[in-house]
Amino acid sequence: MHAIQRLSRTGFSLVELAVISVLIGIMAAFTLPRFRAAVERSKAAEAFNYLACVQAAQERYHSRQNTYADDLSDLDIKLTAPQYFSIGSIRAGGTDSLEDSWTLSLTRFGASAGYGEYTVTFNEEGFDEESSTIVDHPDINPMQS
Repeated sequence: MHAIQRLSRTGFSLVELAVISVLIGIMAAFTLPRFRAAVERSKAAEAFNYLACVQAAQERYHSRQNTYADDLSDLDIKLTAPQYFSIGSIRAGGTDSLEDSWTLSLTRFGASAGYGEYTVTFNEEGFDEESSTIVDHPDINPMQS
């Protein structure tokens, strides 16, 4: 009898491993979508930061020239292009004149965690919700509260 007591159990049983695997799978099912949204939200924030810098530079340009710039190279900033967005061209905004309005959109390209292509648009007043398709994705929109 003493010899049987010396045999100790080592490792995990198949049932224990199956339970652990199921628990890990359940946790991953809940956390992976949130993780993807957080990563995409940080990429979207890059576009917002870029456009906020452009907006500030446009205001400085307007105060000197009485018009908004129609080309990013005319602005007094040196920005690195956002890594995950293509940059559109500056156009006249709601008044159809660069003298008092402008608009610029960035479009998300590549794999976007299942969100597809979306745009972030700014104008002379800041974030343009009406022209931005990121508003359709409140979980990744940095402007959502």
